[in-house]
Amino acid sequence: QVQLVESGGDLVQVGGSLRLSCTASGSTFSSNAVGWYRQAPGKQRELVALITTTNVTNYPDSVKGRFTISRDNAKNMAYLQMNSLQPEDTAVYYCNFPLKGAPWGQGTQVTVSS
Repeated sequence: QVQLVESGGDLVQVGGSLRLSCTASGSTFSSNAVGWYRQAPGKQRELVALITTTNVTNYPDSVKGRFTISRDNAKNMAYLQMNSLQPEDTAVYYCNFPLKGAPWGQGTQVTVSS
């Protein structure tokens, strides 16, 4: 079974940057689209970045121009570069496969302080 492990979260100030990492076990990583999600307290989990198997990316307007998703199939890893962080970006961040689905990892906490 696929196991997802997220890391890289931290406490940063407004305007700061972070790079999150996602490690996936198993041999199906390269054949699946990968997404980064976030869930803030009291809110539903939302998709904030998507990268397809052909490296096409998509973002909601709330993070477009600030977040960049990438993947390294040789390492079974995905990344989320987050710049110009705002307090509303505070959340637990997760990675997963939007189409295939997998058990959710523990996530990584991102806190943006003003």
